[in-house]
Amino acid sequence: MLAKQISIFIENKEGRLAEVTAILRDANVNIRALSLADTTDFGVLRLIVNDNEKAELALKKEGFTVGITQVLAVEVSDEPGGLNKVLDPLCEQDVNVEYMYAFANPQCKNAIMIFRFDDPQKALEILAEKSIKVITSKEICDL
Repeated sequence: MLAKQISIFIENKEGRLAEVTAILRDANVNIRALSLADTTDFGVLRLIVNDNEKAELALKKEGFTVGITQVLAVEVSDEPGGLNKVLDPLCEQDVNVEYMYAFANPQCKNAIMIFRFDDPQKALEILAEKSIKVITSKEICDL
C-alpha cells in the first residue's frame, strides 16, 4: 500500500522548476501532488505522478538526479481535528512524520495527505487498526 514518490534535485535558479514541469508535460506525465523545499543553492522537488517510470526516464534523460521514495497517501477527514485522527495514534506509538504535504483531489470530499514516516510499515499497521484509509499507487494513478 506504499505509494511511490519521485524526488528531483534541482538548482535553485530561475526557470529550473519550469524546465522540470515541461519535461513531464512533454512525456505526457500528469502531476498529482508536489512539494518543493529549497536551500540557497538547490531544492528538492517531490512529486506524486500518474506514471513514475515514464517520469523517471524522461527526467534522467535530461540529466536530472531522480530518486524514488516510498510514501503513504492517507485520506484525512476534512473537518476540525481530522488530521489529528491520523497523527495522534501514530504519535502514541512513536512513529515520526519526516515530512508531509497535501494532495488535491476533486473526486473526494476528504483531504489526501502524503506522508513520509520514519517507519512506514508500522504506520501502515496503526492506520489499518484505526480504519484510516490509505490510498494505493493505482488509485492515485486513476484519479
